[in-house]
Amino acid sequence: MLQTRDLIWGLLFIGCAAAIQVQITPTQGEISVGESKFFLCEVVGDAKDIDWYAPSGEKILPNMPDIFVNRADETTSTLTIYHANVDSAGIYKCVAKNGDKEAQATVQVKIFQKITFASAPSPQEFNEGDDADIVCNVVSSPPPTIIWKHKGSKIQVAKDVRYKIMDNGHLQIRGIKKIDEGMYNCEARVMARGEIDFKMIKVVVNVLPTIRARLSEVNATADIGSSALLACDADGFPEPTVTWAHNNIVLETGDKYSLNEDGSELVIKDVKKVDEGDYTCIAKNKAGEKAEEVSLNVFVQPKITYLNNQTASEFDDQVTLTCEALGDPTPTISWSFENRVFTEGEQSLDRNIVVRSHARVSSLTLKNVVFTYAGQYLCTASNSIGQDNQHMYLEVRYAPKIQGRVTVYTWEGNAANISCEVEAHPGASVVWFRDGLQLPSANTTNMKLYNTQTVSYLEITPDSQNDFGSYNCTATNAMGADSKEFILIQAEVPSSPEIQQVEPFSSTAVVAFEEPDSMGGVPIIKYKVEWRLPGQDWTGSEHDANDEMTTITIVGLKPETTYEVKMSAINGKGEGESSPASTFKTEPVREPSAPILEVKIQDRGNTLKINWIKQDDGGSPIKHYLVRYKAKHVSDWKPEIRLPHNSEYVTLNGLDWNTEYEVHVVAENQQGKSEPAVISFRTTTDPTTIPDAVDGGSGLGTGAIVGILIVVFFLLLLGVDVTCYFLNKCGLLMCIAVNFCGKAGPGAKSKDIEEGKAAFTKDESKEPIVEVRTEEEHTPNQGGGGPTEPNETTPLTEPDGKTVKDDKTKGQTELKNATDEVKTVPNEAPQTNGNESKA
Repeated sequence: MLQTRDLIWGLLFIGCAAAIQVQITPTQGEISVGESKFFLCEVVGDAKDIDWYAPSGEKILPNMPDIFVNRADETTSTLTIYHANVDSAGIYKCVAKNGDKEAQATVQVKIFQKITFASAPSPQEFNEGDDADIVCNVVSSPPPTIIWKHKGSKIQVAKDVRYKIMDNGHLQIRGIKKIDEGMYNCEARVMARGEIDFKMIKVVVNVLPTIRARLSEVNATADIGSSALLACDADGFPEPTVTWAHNNIVLETGDKYSLNEDGSELVIKDVKKVDEGDYTCIAKNKAGEKAEEVSLNVFVQPKITYLNNQTASEFDDQVTLTCEALGDPTPTISWSFENRVFTEGEQSLDRNIVVRSHARVSSLTLKNVVFTYAGQYLCTASNSIGQDNQHMYLEVRYAPKIQGRVTVYTWEGNAANISCEVEAHPGASVVWFRDGLQLPSANTTNMKLYNTQTVSYLEITPDSQNDFGSYNCTATNAMGADSKEFILIQAEVPSSPEIQQVEPFSSTAVVAFEEPDSMGGVPIIKYKVEWRLPGQDWTGSEHDANDEMTTITIVGLKPETTYEVKMSAINGKGEGESSPASTFKTEPVREPSAPILEVKIQDRGNTLKINWIKQDDGGSPIKHYLVRYKAKHVSDWKPEIRLPHNSEYVTLNGLDWNTEYEVHVVAENQQGKSEPAVISFRTTTDPTTIPDAVDGGSGLGTGAIVGILIVVFFLLLLGVDVTCYFLNKCGLLMCIAVNFCGKAGPGAKSKDIEEGKAAFTKDESKEPIVEVRTEEEHTPNQGGGGPTEPNETTPLTEPDGKTVKDDKTKGQTELKNATDEVKTVPNEAPQTNGNESKA
């Protein structure tokens, strides 16, 4: 079947056998810029030439770069446009020729530009506060419509004056802020073709760094190996880099400096004075840079750089001591000598000592030099950072100066030292003379010399009166000489003391006296006191002398008796004359004087030891001491404690904690009792006291704790009582079994009968334990072999040795003779327990 085209061409050939016809396929063309397209020119009839002409009318030659013409056969020719551009648009013509016959056809080629983003870089960065121009260059034909979107919404230029779409399609944001950062959509549309495209552009807002120094000034101390820390904190976006500079030189980590990871901290090692100055902290990012100054103040501890020893001679006009010191702040310099401190200005009323200071130099001027100026001087340089001290020595050369006690007392046969104390510089040689002769001489055997660096001792042992008298000491050095006379004097026995008053008691007397007017040249070593009944021999005693002795006590006197007393003093030479005898009469027998008390708290704070010192016994031996005590806040006294006559203390145990007590001690003789000696004291706080729970705490209250302790204590008592009932046949259960049940309890025999010990009356009182100690184990019975006086721990027994039982119990217990087993407590210092009853 013939094709339609062939049919048409056949008809044309028949109808126009001699004509040439030309047809271009496609009849029109649209090409996007950059695309390629071809057009086919078909000729009907014989055609010798088929040519293509450009829109400019020029014939298109074969093998041109962008436009290519190719004749495939006798009837067709192809026009190919490669990579079309806007210049390729126009009307192209295909012409067929054969002799004088010619036919042509045209095709209009249109070139259009697709939406193309010529320049829309991402990201685009701006500095905060700038007028940002977000670039989005779009080309198309016809020109596109540009729409900007941010965060999914179209930017409404009319609603926010900061936004503006420029004529070139760019988006302008006036005074861009950090909050404007993000993704922006640049959308292009060509309505004629319904073409649309978009480009996402990331907008980054860089923030100029801000910088803040942690301390605008940093203080450091030089030359002590310390480091200084300079720090600044920087913010910005992107995160700024921090560097430090000093004197326009960027600092890097090394031997002198170290920087932390982000550069915000600069450590200056081993600070020196030259490190002082301003340091610049620089923060830099894409938005720019900022700098902040940090000042380093380097202080220097005082250092004395010049101080030398000086030498002067006595009576020189003056000598000047100089001290120089460095430091920042400039140090203040002061001087000190022995216990005196010298500062700026004149330091003495006679204007002989003057201090002058200028900048870092101080001078101490000593005028009219005397030997007492010699010694060690201290220069002190101080400022707010610290201080430095150095010593210097001022050497003063001076002639000898002799000192020492001029008169020396001794007696024949007793060696004495005459001391010649010499102060001199340089050291002096010392020579002793008597009557022009140097000592010791060849014919003297009772003299010796002993020399030290500053003292020369002449030891003399007088043989006769001729050895007493004047001795000369002469000292000599390069500066001069000095001599001094010393006198050796024969010592005498002291004069008699003066008895001022005798205070008699029943068996003692106190003699008050004044020391002798004359000591005899040597110290008194003893006082002798003698007393007697009128007309009888003297009885005496000697007492070592001391500076504070003004009274001596005579003991062993008889009551209501007249005595005479005299005194004498004794020194190394011998005993002096006795004082005139004084008469006194002792007092009648009376009550003893109250003892003197002293309290001592023992290691356990509720145990105290009361010591006492015996006073006058009133002419009758002390029989015993009576002690009683009580807490001050109660009216009842504890049971009285009786102690033997030789007791010296009592120990009180088991006292209440943190309680004030009052103690009375009375001495008793045959005449009666002394006045009570009274002493008060307070026991310490119980170390086991449980403090109250802190307010708001979760611990138990005090009442709950006390209740728990009572329950625990009761259970312990019950356990102990049951144990005692079965093992020892005693305790509360035993008492109940015997008195109410009529049972003797396990074991058949009662504990008292088996052991033969006395039964004690039960007393519910809870008295503290009292422990007493005396010097002796046993107190002898007074008046011969009488029975021992019972005390708090002595069992109550009848003469036949039977133990006295309490008859208040329901059932009477049979008494047995337990004489062999009754143990009598010796009459020693007793120990009583306040929680046990008295017998």
